[in-house]
Amino acid sequence: MDEEKLQKFVEAYLKKKGLKLTEHALQEELQQSTNTTTSSPVSQFDPDVVRFEDGPARYQDGYAKLRSWTYSSLDLYRHELLRVLYPVFIHCFMDLVAKGHIQEARTFFNSFREDHEMMHLRDLQKLEGVLSPSHLEEMEFAHSLRQSKVNIKICQYSYELLLQFLHKSQSTTMLGIINEHINFQVSPGQPSSITDDAEAVTLIGGSQESANQINQKEIHWGLLEDSLEERLEKAGGMALDSEKAEGETKEGEGDENKKKSIEGGKQGASIKKQKKDKAVSATVKSARPEATTVPTAPRVKPELTLPVIPTEVEQSILEDLRNRVQLSSAALPSVSFYTFINTHNGLNCSSISHDGSLVAGGFSDSSLKVWDMAKIGQQSVGSILQGENGTASSEQVAGSNGGKRPYTLFQGHSGPVYSATFNPLGDFILSSSADSTIRLWSTNLNANLVCYKGHNYPVWDVQFSPVGHYFASASHDRTARIWSMDRIQPLRIMAGHLSDVDCVQWHSNCNYIATGSSDKTVRLWDVQSGECVRIFIGHRSMILSLAMSPDGRYMASGDEDGSIMMWDLSSGRCVTPLMGHTSCVWTLAFSGEGSLLASGSADCTVKLWDVTASTKLPKAEEKSGSASRLRSLKTLPTKCTPVYSLRFSRRNLLFAAGVLSKTV
Repeated sequence: MDEEKLQKFVEAYLKKKGLKLTEHALQEELQQSTNTTTSSPVSQFDPDVVRFEDGPARYQDGYAKLRSWTYSSLDLYRHELLRVLYPVFIHCFMDLVAKGHIQEARTFFNSFREDHEMMHLRDLQKLEGVLSPSHLEEMEFAHSLRQSKVNIKICQYSYELLLQFLHKSQSTTMLGIINEHINFQVSPGQPSSITDDAEAVTLIGGSQESANQINQKEIHWGLLEDSLEERLEKAGGMALDSEKAEGETKEGEGDENKKKSIEGGKQGASIKKQKKDKAVSATVKSARPEATTVPTAPRVKPELTLPVIPTEVEQSILEDLRNRVQLSSAALPSVSFYTFINTHNGLNCSSISHDGSLVAGGFSDSSLKVWDMAKIGQQSVGSILQGENGTASSEQVAGSNGGKRPYTLFQGHSGPVYSATFNPLGDFILSSSADSTIRLWSTNLNANLVCYKGHNYPVWDVQFSPVGHYFASASHDRTARIWSMDRIQPLRIMAGHLSDVDCVQWHSNCNYIATGSSDKTVRLWDVQSGECVRIFIGHRSMILSLAMSPDGRYMASGDEDGSIMMWDLSSGRCVTPLMGHTSCVWTLAFSGEGSLLASGSADCTVKLWDVTASTKLPKAEEKSGSASRLRSLKTLPTKCTPVYSLRFSRRNLLFAAGVLSKTV
């Protein structure tokens, strides 16, 4: 009665004052409230209805409505709105499990999992094992998902459409999940291109602020002071005229060095001929392209004590750099491909020395084998790289190159060999294994020198630094470690990844290392402090390969889905995604001057990409979001050989290696 009296008093007051519009609005409001109370009086009192609203069915119904609305949206906005479904799906599932509705959670998961299997199969396989609320706490992946927010890029109109739908449908459950677990980055204007999706959906372990804070740390990506490239640049600037005059003599000297770098192999003759034709122009051009590619970043001092390079070796490297063939979109590299045959699925990895004269293979039988290309060239064609099926008797003659065997066999590991890397001079090789050790071998003595123990689980990757002596390793124990050849214990341990560290790569100035992980992130670490200084987020599957540009400014990373991303180290942002491969990208390599990127994949192709086209985009084009910024210059298919490793020589010849796989 009190409420009725109050309403009458208010109506009388509004009439008295002549506020007709306000009176009319009040009457409409009162009428609506009476309609709702009369139409659903049970909901206020019936405990069964209350229980239904709080029950598991609201998740199934709410998600089903959101899904059908999204798929029926206009094509222009659909691809942006679809980004919301996956995070809502996994959080609905985890909320159901957390509240103890296990059976309903399984039904929900199985009903909608097909929508997300193509993009997120690995994640779904992990979540499939969550069968109780305790699993959510115990499983690190699920725990990190619940603690983190998903960043989703979306245009203003798509964002307003979504909010309008949620309010109209009164999906409070979906609204709550979106509010709690999704952080929208709303941009004005039209929706972004479907292919321009590098950072459209990103997940950060921990808070957004902490990742942003890490990426604001200062990094010095400039090249080293007094490096060989800098000396060559200075010398080239002063002696450009004299080099032009001495073009012919340089050509003659260049041919001698070329024999060292491309000895053996059937491709040798044609490569030499091609390089001979370019030798004069290369010597004349050597100073000018170097000058244009030198970054604006100041030179930096090394944080590690660098080894002294012998004078003869230094002169040889300088000679190679002077005679480097300048590559561009109009001048693509010559490619020398080494194919392993008859491996019987035993080859796990391969590596090529800096001059292409040595090729190593790591095998499942715990052996490491090294082929000298010069000696292979002297043998019959039929025996090329067929040592993998050597008998036990021939394997006992370890260290000798005599007899019929065309390779040097290194034995010492007690598990499959997963990675191998040559030092810059080619006189040492490192191998990492499932036995959790790294071994250093001498290619001159054909012997094992050191066994480095520190990791607790299989070591997936090992890489020598650009100056040799130091090396980095990546392991299943979720850490990367930095070592030096003269110490058996690691110098630094980099911990922070949420899953296996699958690959590692040194920065050009040796002050940083990059690591790629199964947690779909790439991290950049400071060698001196051991701190993480950048987190690169955008990949949708495990990272399998990394490469650093010679100027130190950019990094490329390849993943299991076949996508490659180019990153700007200073900002920590993705410059452009590279779409083209249809399977795992196992290896990446930048050309000597950094104008081309080569990628090798399990889809049996080598692709060449134009780096300069992507990094020098006009602002207008960048805003419009052009589909493929990094132009694919050429695709080089093999007959049936997945590409295991790539290496640009100092003179810009591209070496590749892979194993012939039989077609079904």
